[in-house]
Amino acid sequence: MDANSAGYVHGGTVMKLCDEVAGLAAIKHSRRRVVTAGMDRMTFMEPIHVAELVTFTASVNAVWRTSMEVGVRVDAEQPREGTVRHTNTAYLTMVALDDDGRPAEVPPLEAVSEHEQRREREAQTRRRNRLAERDELQSGRSGS
Repeated sequence: MDANSAGYVHGGTVMKLCDEVAGLAAIKHSRRRVVTAGMDRMTFMEPIHVAELVTFTASVNAVWRTSMEVGVRVDAEQPREGTVRHTNTAYLTMVALDDDGRPAEVPPLEAVSEHEQRREREAQTRRRNRLAERDELQSGRSGS
C-alpha cells in the first residue's frame, strides 16, 4: 500500500513519515505534545525504491514563542551496494501545546555551531517569507 506499481515509495508515505519524525524532534525539544501547523516545503529529489533502507533525520532549526521549525532530511540506501542518496528534504512548523491543548511556550534554541547558526538563519528567512505571503494574501482578500 505504500508503493506504486513502478516499485517506488509513494510521496504521501514519505510526507507522513517526515511529519512523524518532525513531531518527535519537536517533542524532544519542547518536552510537550505538539501539532503540525504547516509544511513549508517538501522537496522530492529522487524516488525511493522498494527494498531500500530509508533514514529520516530531523533537527529543530529555529524556535519562536510557541512554534518551531523542524527540518527533515531523507536518505535512501541500497543495502547491497552501500550507496546512499539524499532523496527528500522537508521543513515543518510544529506548535507546542499545554495540557489544555493551547499553544505553550517553547524553550529557546541554542545554535552553537556554524552549521546550526546557518540552519537557524535559513529558518528565519522561510518564516519571514511565509508571514509576508500570508499578509499579502490577506490584504488582497480584505478589498473584495
